Amino acid sequence: MILAAIEHHQPPGRRLVDDDLAGRFLPMPARWLVAATRPAPLRSLFVRASESMGPGLWVNMACRKRYIADKLNEALGDIDAVVILGAGLDTRAYHLAQHTHIPIFEVDQTINIARKAAIVRRVLGAQPRSVRLVPMDFERDDLLTTLAEHGYQANYRTFFIWEGVTQYLTEDAVRATLEGLRPVPTGSRLVFTYVRRDFIDGTNLYGTRTLYRKVRQRRQLWHFGIQTQDVAAFLDEFDWRLVEQAGPDYFVHNYVKPAGRNLPASQLEWSAYAEKA
Repeated sequence: MILAAIEHHQPPGRRLVDDDLAGRFLPMPARWLVAATRPAPLRSLFVRASESMGPGLWVNMACRKRYIADKLNEALGDIDAVVILGAGLDTRAYHLAQHTHIPIFEVDQTINIARKAAIVRRVLGAQPRSVRLVPMDFERDDLLTTLAEHGYQANYRTFFIWEGVTQYLTEDAVRATLEGLRPVPTGSRLVFTYVRRDFIDGTNLYGTRTLYRKVRQRRQLWHFGIQTQDVAAFLDEFDWRLVEQAGPDYFVHNYVKPAGRNLPASQLEWSAYAEKA
């Protein structure tokens, strides 16, 4: 969300992602950081510094948000609800609530949901009626049961968003989540991001040695990965049909170049879009 807030300092036509709420949802120290990047030279310096963690990841993180927004906008006429898994400080639900009254469910750990509720009250004054905050433990709780306790209905054709989450889960938790979504009706959609398995097992670091040390060696923060060529078969196990995948070439061609920016994208992280079969 710091990245999205910093991108908002760019002129409108040069933004990789356009989010006027991102900066307001951040805690005060992060807002100070974002304010410091308002001058273009300091903003460019910050982007370059972030690339030391992983070349191309700035583009991937910004453009995955743009990609998800595009897919959600395309599907709005054909869905009954939106579920954001691992919502964090994401602002998508609150932008969406300004334009539609369909129910939106933000799912996250209890501590994150409490923090989100406080931030929404601070920024917006009150929680929009269409947005429901759902505390859940992905490793232990059943997703649809937990959602039903907060007003979710089994017949909703739902757009599920799983952004920047799967790598933090075990494979068992990823599989359990997808298994839990098996009953959702035909016409539901799923967009999620993932990192490649060969990064998780250390055989290809994609130029991100610093990141690998942080998330795999010093602390075991990332667990799940999958190879791009295996995504379709993996989703098919749970009755989802892969529609397309968006990786570095897609992001550069569709978002970076049209914005007149000269930035690389990483092969490490991809986005996948699927429909319920």
